[in-house]
Amino acid sequence: MEGIETKLDHKQIWAECLNYIQASIPVNDFQTWFEPIVPLKLEQRVLTIQVPTYYFYEFIEEQYIKLVGKALREIIGSGAKLEYSVVMARKHTPSASNSYTVNYPAAERHDLRNRAVDKKYSRQDQPQIRNPFIIPGVKKLDIDPQLNPEYSFDNFVEGDCNRLARSASEAVAKNPGKTAFNPLFLYGNSGLGKTHLAQAIGIEVKKQYPEKTVLYVSANKFTTQYTDSVARNSANDFMHFYQMIDVLIIDDIQELAGKEGTQNTFFHIFNHLHQSGKQLILTSDKAPVALKGMKERLLTRFKWGLPADLQSPDFNTRVDILKTKIYKDGISVSDEIVHYIASHITDNVRELEGALISLLAMSTLNRAEITLDIASTVVNRLVSKPQREITVDQIQRKVCDFYGINMDALQSKTRKREIVQARQVAMFFSKNLTNSSLSSIGSQIGQRDHATVLHACKAVKNLQETNTEFKHQLKEIEGLLRQ
Repeated sequence: MEGIETKLDHKQIWAECLNYIQASIPVNDFQTWFEPIVPLKLEQRVLTIQVPTYYFYEFIEEQYIKLVGKALREIIGSGAKLEYSVVMARKHTPSASNSYTVNYPAAERHDLRNRAVDKKYSRQDQPQIRNPFIIPGVKKLDIDPQLNPEYSFDNFVEGDCNRLARSASEAVAKNPGKTAFNPLFLYGNSGLGKTHLAQAIGIEVKKQYPEKTVLYVSANKFTTQYTDSVARNSANDFMHFYQMIDVLIIDDIQELAGKEGTQNTFFHIFNHLHQSGKQLILTSDKAPVALKGMKERLLTRFKWGLPADLQSPDFNTRVDILKTKIYKDGISVSDEIVHYIASHITDNVRELEGALISLLAMSTLNRAEITLDIASTVVNRLVSKPQREITVDQIQRKVCDFYGINMDALQSKTRKREIVQARQVAMFFSKNLTNSSLSSIGSQIGQRDHATVLHACKAVKNLQETNTEFKHQLKEIEGLLRQ
């Protein structure tokens, strides 16, 4: 092992490390946290890697440093060290980027590292705000957090659709205000678990840090409170009250769109809490980049931490959600019926759970056993029309017809942009509208592997969120598929 340093350069060393790491973690996690890393140099057994944002550094340190350290020792030998170079784009400052390094022995965790990093990483562009305000008659510990105890991490079903959001939420709950996930911005369509995760953070914080003040509030209620405070000439008291909170959770932040006064006040609350090391958790139905009617200075701050999306659950996750609720409620439902519901209600966790409640109610009222016929009746009431089974082959043909290409081109190895996009769209719909595994989808669409399918789905999702025309195309194709 002693001579490896002279034989392999930093890129080869890191490539070997990636091979080691990739074999030990899920593909999606590997693509998210390790593919963006760039090796910079290797000197005296110290490998320097560049990560794109500070939260990459935080997350790798929290979740993967033992694995990375083991890989380095395996490739370089004992005494291997890891140095980070964090380069992050910051649009809210005149400079294009802010880079710094952290020299840290791989796989050895200690308090000195945390203190050094915290000292180097600071928001230089904002003045420190002191909190000289006291609200008469209000004690921090008297504030009701407004949390639903049912929305705990234990009751949240994890899947590929929400793993990043879940992991980040747990990291925040363990160390509120002290991670790079501040604010934590959870976004996705209605019914996918944003509120559940946000409140789970609050519940866990109150459990671990009972002295901290946690508050959950919807953006609509926040706006109403602000409007009332203006009418009573007590807007300052309103703002100062919110500046007392240690962990502030604002649900459906998109509801502040177009409300200039409320946004201005929230801007000052956000600044104060962030500068004071307090934690903010925001939820939205759209990514920060897609929000309309919001002030640019707020949107910039929403991007400071980690935007984490929750996607529609795949078939296996839908089944797990139903089985978790069945177990919790103590009822008996066959796997056949569970699979039937999971196959027909595909986009919304809330609707899945609602179907199960309706099924139980109908069975109880009719004093009848829960059967497939009863399940079919319930599902037909919840969806606009019963969905026929859609196959991967049908999806490919519809996509080819829409884009005016032939199946041979879609199945080929060509990298022409229009063919690649059509192929990715076919994979995207195959994952979301069929029960086929990722491996099965890949094998049917040009003999690709499951990692290619995951990448395709992510690419389509990202383009859908940023390109209105493409989003309309997807809706049109989905309409054709459901005919």
